[in-house]
Amino acid sequence: MEVSPKSRIVFDPLYGFIHLTTLEWEIIHTPFYQRLRWIKQLGFTFYTFPGAEHSRYGHSIGVMFNAHKILQRLGRAVTDPQLLDDGFSSKEKAYHQSIRLAALLHDLGTFMFSHTTEMAYIRYGETTHEKNGKGHPDDHEHLGSFIIKNTDYPGGITYILKQHGIDPQKISNLVKGVDPSIMANQILHSEIDCDRMDYLLRDAHYSGIKYGTYDRDYLLHHFRVARVSGHDVVAINHNALHAVEDFLMARFAWYSQVVRSARGARFDAIAEEICFYLLEKGKIFTYSQLMEMIENDPVRFYTFNDQYFMQQVHLNYANGFFDKNPRMKDLAFCLLFDHPPRTVKCDEFKQRILSQDEDHVYDKIVKRAEDKIKEIKDILKKKGTEKDWIVEDLPKKNIIFVKSRKKLVKSKTGENLLLERDPAKILMDSGDVKLLGDVENSIISGLQDKFNFVPNVYCSDSAFELLRKEGIIQDSSSQLNG
Repeated sequence: MEVSPKSRIVFDPLYGFIHLTTLEWEIIHTPFYQRLRWIKQLGFTFYTFPGAEHSRYGHSIGVMFNAHKILQRLGRAVTDPQLLDDGFSSKEKAYHQSIRLAALLHDLGTFMFSHTTEMAYIRYGETTHEKNGKGHPDDHEHLGSFIIKNTDYPGGITYILKQHGIDPQKISNLVKGVDPSIMANQILHSEIDCDRMDYLLRDAHYSGIKYGTYDRDYLLHHFRVARVSGHDVVAINHNALHAVEDFLMARFAWYSQVVRSARGARFDAIAEEICFYLLEKGKIFTYSQLMEMIENDPVRFYTFNDQYFMQQVHLNYANGFFDKNPRMKDLAFCLLFDHPPRTVKCDEFKQRILSQDEDHVYDKIVKRAEDKIKEIKDILKKKGTEKDWIVEDLPKKNIIFVKSRKKLVKSKTGENLLLERDPAKILMDSGDVKLLGDVENSIISGLQDKFNFVPNVYCSDSAFELLRKEGIIQDSSSQLNG
């Protein structure tokens, strides 16, 4: 049945009515996109903050809307009537639509409970180590790209894109942030991009935690196109300097106080351990099986969602499979019945503000944490039972404000740092463009090299008591319920 243009609208709790093109409407009604309704944006954070039940589906549409608003502010958007008119075509509309599509599809390959189980797949690395593999990590980005390029059948993303004259490879490049257009890559992948602009507000809204809030309208108003060595780049007016800093500080606080806090991260760490174990035992879809489903059975791939994961944990707990491994049985119990593990607190596992530019200091601190984990494991092995377990959760990525200049220089792809994709750029009153970290009156200029190292280690109740007796845990009074 033909869908009226008036009905191609989504109402978003943050932005109100969002209009969709015919192409976008078709895409969100495929099994690949509808699957995102059943994947929580914040993993198991809802165990701590019950309101955080929102999905990747709503987030992805919100990211598309933010990309749309950025394009409007930059003067690179066509009008809404032109965008929504299937009979109108132009080079400008193709650019506008492609960026909206990349934003809409950026999380298409998301795993169960988002990044929570993704880390288990990356660790397992099934296709990464195959002889004929490309060496890509088994992550959501490459799985999403696979969907975009390998579903050329009715109802598939590739097929729909081609039907509308869109090159799937172009969209895949945009999703990966490797498009020839620096400006397009910045909109989708940078320190202030459409993805971060959405999830900070959305996650704060649903969790009830205000750390992620910032002045979106004021920030958007000051987006500008600047010319650097013959290229268009996204910059933000110096007038909005403190709005930029507020945005970056909100993100720093959000990850420090919610995502990586011991209370917020413990069930995600447990779920990652369980997922890795199920992968090892062949009890859950592997990465290669997911790729096969994508190519041949999209309805089955649709089932690769949060419900599938919880069902596998529940069924294997109920049928006695976990009985063979008491540690995994306890972890499954913790996850199924919201039984929080205890947090091991000692000097080696303290949060620390460190410098990105002092690798030797960072390496030393990580080594101390790893040595402490080994010491704890040795104690539990010698003096404990199978019920005495730990879950180590050292950060895979550290929490930064921006990448330091030294790191940028080390990782740069060209001669001009202002043409690098990720760093935020400020348009000065003089017309010059500067990296945010180089702006003299910016607070971030003094914090650009800092990052927050947040290690977490969890343990069972019995292990906690044993470690307390051994003097490993410093403060028992603050340990109740993790």
